[in-house]
Amino acid sequence: MLNIVIFGAPGSGKGTQSARIVEKYGLNHISTGDVLRAEIKNGTELGKTAKGYIDQGQLLPDELIIDILASVLDSFKESKGVIFDGFPRTIAQAEALKAMLKERKQEVSVMLDLEVPEDELMTRLIKRGQESGRADDNEETIKKRLTVYHSQTSPLIDWYKADGKYQHINGLGTMDGIFGDIVASIEKL
Repeated sequence: MLNIVIFGAPGSGKGTQSARIVEKYGLNHISTGDVLRAEIKNGTELGKTAKGYIDQGQLLPDELIIDILASVLDSFKESKGVIFDGFPRTIAQAEALKAMLKERKQEVSVMLDLEVPEDELMTRLIKRGQESGRADDNEETIKKRLTVYHSQTSPLIDWYKADGKYQHINGLGTMDGIFGDIVASIEKL
């Protein structure tokens, strides 16, 4: 099983590179946001519980998110592995993910960290906002999102380094060049 956690600030290219990894390696893609919306839409018990928290404006407890991810993971038949996108976001979530995978005799194979300098992220996101009309891609909101990202992920980077799973990826360059670095990291496993 090839289980990948993909990290990167908003605008780092996670979505683009995740799609390429899925295509090359035949992996399943788990985006926590997509999973939550699907569970709620399908009216599952987990979805109903999640909706209760969301409707009250509360964050979902880590345990509930892990239960939902476990349910999705267990639904994949003959899976070659998974890309976790948008999860974990805290050390507690990383520990819970590790325990959930261990119960299934699996583990995170690698944590890929797409690193892009802040000024480049700002340029990319402002351009994306102009092209797509996304309201959250404006300078003030981008700065807030990047501050939250850095405060949440810095401890996780150190946690994955200590766990021996961290792999730095230079997120500057061509899409093909960056993907080549990702493939080289995966092939070393």
